[in-house]
Amino acid sequence: MTNIIGNTEWNGLPVPLRWGAIVAVAFGVSVSVVDSVIANVALPTLAAEFGISSANSVWIVNAYQLALITTLLIFSNMGDIIGYRRIYISGLVLFTAASAGCALSSTFVSLIAWRAAQGIGAAAITSVNTTLIRIIYPRHMLGRGMGINATVVAVSSVAGPSVAAAILSVTTWHWLFAVNLPIGLVAFVLSCRFLPQNPVRVEGRRFDWRSGVMCALSFGLAMACVEGYSHSMAIHAWIVMAAVTVVVAWRFVKDQLHKTMPILPFDLLKIPIFSLSIVTSICSFTAQMLAMVSLPFILQHSMGYDAVSTGLIFTAWPMVIMVVAPVAGVLAEHIHAGYLGLTGLLVMTAGLVMLGLLPAEPSDFDIIWRLVVCGMGFGLFQSPNNSIMIASAPQHRSGSASGMLATARLTGQTAGAALVAFFFHWHGGETTMTPLFVAAAFAFLGALLSASRIHLPLPEALMRP
Repeated sequence: MTNIIGNTEWNGLPVPLRWGAIVAVAFGVSVSVVDSVIANVALPTLAAEFGISSANSVWIVNAYQLALITTLLIFSNMGDIIGYRRIYISGLVLFTAASAGCALSSTFVSLIAWRAAQGIGAAAITSVNTTLIRIIYPRHMLGRGMGINATVVAVSSVAGPSVAAAILSVTTWHWLFAVNLPIGLVAFVLSCRFLPQNPVRVEGRRFDWRSGVMCALSFGLAMACVEGYSHSMAIHAWIVMAAVTVVVAWRFVKDQLHKTMPILPFDLLKIPIFSLSIVTSICSFTAQMLAMVSLPFILQHSMGYDAVSTGLIFTAWPMVIMVVAPVAGVLAEHIHAGYLGLTGLLVMTAGLVMLGLLPAEPSDFDIIWRLVVCGMGFGLFQSPNNSIMIASAPQHRSGSASGMLATARLTGQTAGAALVAFFFHWHGGETTMTPLFVAAAFAFLGALLSASRIHLPLPEALMRP
């Protein structure tokens, strides 16, 4: 028997405690996002350092992502039980300690192991960061809290490669990870001081470890299948792995359907506006990743750009999100998020189509203004959509909603990257504009799904006055 107890009238932290809490969340989220991309720039350096092939060096990135996606929903579910604050701070401690381990690594194997530990810490941080925002901000200000979070993610995405390049220009690769230590320490101190406990909790509920293991296996095997396909794994081995994945995932889903508060939150997916928002988010991130993975190849292989110029041009997309996302968060307090999502994804669709129609020899401006359009559309969509996903879940299931939000993002990103690999294989390894038009199709599908939410009632926290 479970009982929901606590302060059901909770309505955020007062200022200035609210500012201390949001800074604590921002620090943790920023280091986890930066570390998901910071090692990419250093892969050639690390391959030479350890005497490994370029293909094997990719595991420095994959170990982090694999650990992240396999444990994300586990931590979000645990947050509902033992507390979001506790999960977040534990994640910070593990992430910071693992960063020290990475910095001190002297072998490829040890670096991979510590990167996996970093990914587990990042999963704990990411799994509950948006639900912490829900309890930090008053209900009527949830949209702007989500806007700040989207801005932090966008800034971190932009900063990651630049920080890596700056560090490698003056010192060794070890400092790519050592730089996390002071940031992690500051985030830990702020989190202990300012983050609140769960306003409500479920009494008498224990974490289901069997379901946790099945969840990790299901998501881990699914990601391994995607990675195996992307790296031209032997077809017979891939078929066997895919078959095992289907069996394990089927057993996991079947088991979760009978749970009252499952790790894979079918109880939340029964809420129409929540499930529509999840699928809309997957479509949007699939579209974004299709463009962001395929465009560098198009620009460098077909249009004569070098890697540095490509990187600089690409900052236009996330930099626009930095500006638009907070504005969209405020707008969500006055305009139905379905309208904002529809508008944003239609704008993104137009930008992606125009990218697909780039001339053979474009100027920098030709590319940048199209990226700006895409970033504006995505930024207008993201904050309101995240607000719907978090606000539509019952307070005691906020952690699971936050976990699903992050899982939708990772699912879309993984699917987008895999689709790019498929289209490049399909065209015999040649670059093609096809991924950009497919990205536009996903964005347009997301717009239609967003429009279908307009007739649904908003969660109480997002109701317009």
